[in-house]
Order: sequence, then structure tokens, then C-alpha cells
Amino acid sequence: MSIHEECGVFGAYSPTATDVANLCYYGMFALQHRGQESCGIVVNDDGVFVSHKDLGLVSEVFDGETLSKLPKGNMAVAHTRYGTTGARSRSNCQPVEVNHQKGRMALAHNGNLSNAFELRNTLELSGAIFHTTSDTEIIAYIITRERLITGSIEDALSKAMYSLDGAYSLILMSAQKLICARDPHGFRPLCYGQKEDGTYIVASESCALSAVGAKLIRDVEPGEIIVFSKKGVESKTEHCNRMPKKLCIFEYIYFARHDSVIDKVCVHTARMNAGKVLARTSPVDADLVIGVPDSGLDAALGYSRESGIPYEIGLIKNNYIGRTFIAPDSRLDKVKIKLSAIEEVVKDKRIVLIDDSIVRGTTSGRIVKLLKDAGAREVHMRISSPPFLFPCFYGTDIDSKENLIACSHSAPEIAEIIGADSLGYLPVEELHALTGNNEYCSACFAGDYPTKIPEVTSKDRFEKRLSEINKE
Repeated sequence: MSIHEECGVFGAYSPTATDVANLCYYGMFALQHRGQESCGIVVNDDGVFVSHKDLGLVSEVFDGETLSKLPKGNMAVAHTRYGTTGARSRSNCQPVEVNHQKGRMALAHNGNLSNAFELRNTLELSGAIFHTTSDTEIIAYIITRERLITGSIEDALSKAMYSLDGAYSLILMSAQKLICARDPHGFRPLCYGQKEDGTYIVASESCALSAVGAKLIRDVEPGEIIVFSKKGVESKTEHCNRMPKKLCIFEYIYFARHDSVIDKVCVHTARMNAGKVLARTSPVDADLVIGVPDSGLDAALGYSRESGIPYEIGLIKNNYIGRTFIAPDSRLDKVKIKLSAIEEVVKDKRIVLIDDSIVRGTTSGRIVKLLKDAGAREVHMRISSPPFLFPCFYGTDIDSKENLIACSHSAPEIAEIIGADSLGYLPVEELHALTGNNEYCSACFAGDYPTKIPEVTSKDRFEKRLSEINKE
């Protein structure tokens, strides 16, 4: 078991008709690291919504012919999905589309509602019918319900936000407006920028803005709603400062791309800082520092600079192994297919191996073995995050303590299990060194949940309930 990616959201609004579908296509490529299960684009062509969504990577779902069938339009919303709530099926592909009495809406969502089960149960008892098992449809339903009794879509969204707990960064498209919003805690990142031709771009990460030639303007503030329309850009702040800011610290450790800037903090710099802290808190005599590609590389460089131990590239990642890779022979070690050690670099060396996390320990053990099989004399593993001790309810794919090796074993015990000569974690009290502030969520490490812990916590809760109903 390993930590999986978040979802990526992307939207474009142009004052004049342009090829927004292509912008979304390139934006999704830039956000592919956040979700590799499915993707989709919805284009607004003068109030008419045209979409294409399917399971697979961006390169598998979209090609030249598919894109050519999407209209030009002046606004669009796109999504790359890794599902933490909801089954892997076409029905759960986003953006979610809704057609109601007051118009149409398309919604893309990154995050996880901590009160999704309670909301869905209440809605179903009132007669709501759901077509998907994701909590994104719950958000869409509540916004639609509020829209029927409010004067605008942004006011409906604002009212809906009082019912939603947990993590949500949203991009919402109506017939006339593109709207983005971030939950009051700001668990998940969201930013916007502008191209030279005036087109506004909203995305989960700033790297997607750069990919389409847009300049970052700023992050969407926690609780903020921003409306893009013919009237210009309007900010609604009634939900701002309602809750303490709690950006997921794992965005900096693993989820986000190295070159992104989130809430004014560079991801590369944050990971370098983690490596420097590790060098001070978990020093070791060694010959080389190497990182596990990709998210361990920056921290490895930081460890090297702080410790004075030379940094080397000792592991090579096969970048052409995708989500759909299947080992035809189950006896083959998939880690060896995805990673290879440079024997000339690691042979007879004492290695400091930097990775972003240990969940179950299986992958870490295979990487340590890979290095020792290549001749490494010692392998001292250092982790650029604290040990996972608690489940996450805000989008990270860690749903129970049963899968967390640190819940039942000490660091020396884990080192023995994975075959490492020693193991050191980033101290939880040093997490602030990554960002230079304390405005982050560390619940998966410390158990300090910013919201009420949900009564039903399993990620497949809706599928389980549906299967039980079908047996009756």
C-alpha cells in the first residue's frame, strides 16, 4: 500500500470565445500527478454544455479527434481524479453535470467531505436520488437545492458551504459564470492566474497555470468564493476567517509537484527544508545521500547540503510505467520494473536513503533490498514526514490504522522489518520548518483533527451499503 494522489481541478474563463478545451487538456496534463484514475472536460458553448469523460490517463481519454469534437466556447472546467470516496467507475468521472430548473451546472471537486455519509443519508431520506457514489454529487445536490431559493449561483454556493464539513476546492460552471471556492480551513490548494489575452485560469496548483502560459495572480483564500463573469472578477469573503487555516501538510511533502507554489510557499523549498531537518535530527555516518524518485529527491538534496554528505543519483525511475502497468508474471518484483539501482554508484557505499513516507512498509523493504542487492554496504532510511498514526478524512487515501505499520511497530522494529540499518522520521514538532508557519493540518501524524471525526470512516462506505441493499 502506498499513498495515492489527490484530484486535480482546472478551469478557464475567457471574455471572448476561444479554444478553452485545449487549455484544459494541457492543464490536466500538468495535474496528472494528482489523479490517474479518470479525467474529463466540460465546455460551455453559449450556455450549451458539451463534455467528454472516461476512465484512464489524459493521454488515454483524449486525442486529437476527441478534442476536435468539443466546441470552442468561452469557459470550461476539467478534472483529473484519484478517488478516495466512491468506486472506480465511469459514473464517478468528473466534472459532475447537473441540469435543473434554473439552468445547468458542472462541478469539479478536490478533497473529501468529512460529513459526506451524514449528508447523503439525510438527502436520500428526503427523496434525493444519486447516480454516483462520490461525495462530489452530494456537493452538487446541495448547491442545486440552494440555487432554487436564491438569486444567484454564487449565493447558492455560499449557503451550501454552511452544510459542508471537510476538504473541498471547487470549480463550478454555470451558463454565464465560472466560480471557484475553497473550504474555510483551506485543506486543499487552489489558485488562479491570467493569460496575456485576458483568459482567467483556475487550478489546483500553479504548475498548471505555467503549463498554459498564465501568470499566477494569487491563491484562493480559505473560505473565499471567486466569480468570473462578464462583469469581471468578484470575490466573496463571508466564509473567510471563519475557521483556522489548515492546509494539508502532505501537499508539500508528496502530493504537489516540485515546481508549484502553494500559499506563497515553494514546494521544492519545503521539501529541501524537510531534508535539512532530518539531517539535524537523524544524523548518520554515511558516504552518499540518495532520494527515492520523485518526491524524495528534493529532501535528499536538503539532507546532503545540511549534513555535508555528497548527494548522488542512485535510483532511476522508469517514467514510462503508467497506472495500467500489469506484471504478466506475479513472481516479478514490480519495484524492480519501476526502479533500478545504479550499481557503480551504490556498491560498497553506506547510503542515506530519503523517501517521503512509509505506510505499510512493503515498498520500502523492496527498495532497501534493491540497493543491497546492488552492493550497498549499509542503507539508513530517512523519511521526510512523521510516522502515519491516524487515518485521514480530508482526501488522503489513509482510511484505517490497520494499514499503518507505525501504529504497531517502533522505528527500530520497522527498520528490521524493511531490512534497513536504521530508520529516522521527521519529528512532528518540526513540521513548521517546511512552511515557516503553523497553518497546516497534521491530523494523520498527530491526531489533531480540525473537524468532527465522522462516525462512518471507511472509504468504500457507499459501495458497501449499496451491496448490502442489493442483497435484500
